[in-house]
Amino acid sequence: MNESQRPLRLLVVGLGSADRGDDAVGPIVAKRFAGLRVPGIRVLEREDPTSLIELWDPEDGRADLAIVVDAVRSHEVPGTLTIMETGSQRNPLPADAWARTGRGGANAFGLAELVELARALHRLPRRVVLVGIEAATFEHGAPLSPAVAAAIAPAIDAVIGVLWDTGEVGSGPGRREARPPSRSKLSLISVIRPSEVAS
Repeated sequence: MNESQRPLRLLVVGLGSADRGDDAVGPIVAKRFAGLRVPGIRVLEREDPTSLIELWDPEDGRADLAIVVDAVRSHEVPGTLTIMETGSQRNPLPADAWARTGRGGANAFGLAELVELARALHRLPRRVVLVGIEAATFEHGAPLSPAVAAAIAPAIDAVIGVLWDTGEVGSGPGRREARPPSRSKLSLISVIRPSEVAS
């Protein structure tokens, strides 16, 4: 099988810490998406953003598409989804777009810096899609806020939508079986506020 005929390497990563309030939402989304058992998709949970560089360039070849689900702070309403895309064959996103991500603080290594470091090391996947969920709190020991808990299902739907658009996930011969996303078309780059999510 030549390179153009092989199935796409698809990766979904939930990024965040389980004991820091809304920061837990990335791993929760990844775990629930993994429960859908869509074949041929690697699903992982990670706390340290820098670990993504190794994940993106494993021995069996670089991922074609990496979807990263993470809690973000961007002064949007808690529970808002922000979807942004970049990749090795695309121009970097504007710095102010990536300023929406990251947890802040002296020890934070933002996703923007990580993406550009991976690009410089030639480890960036062809496509990287961030599904950011606006957080209300990163307080140690706090539970998920109600708005972020309500955003879990729309975030899973956003992940399915991105995968569906690859043409390899869906229903039909040769596809990795999955239910269709409830949103007919997902704009990359987009912001989906809680009031825009169908109940």
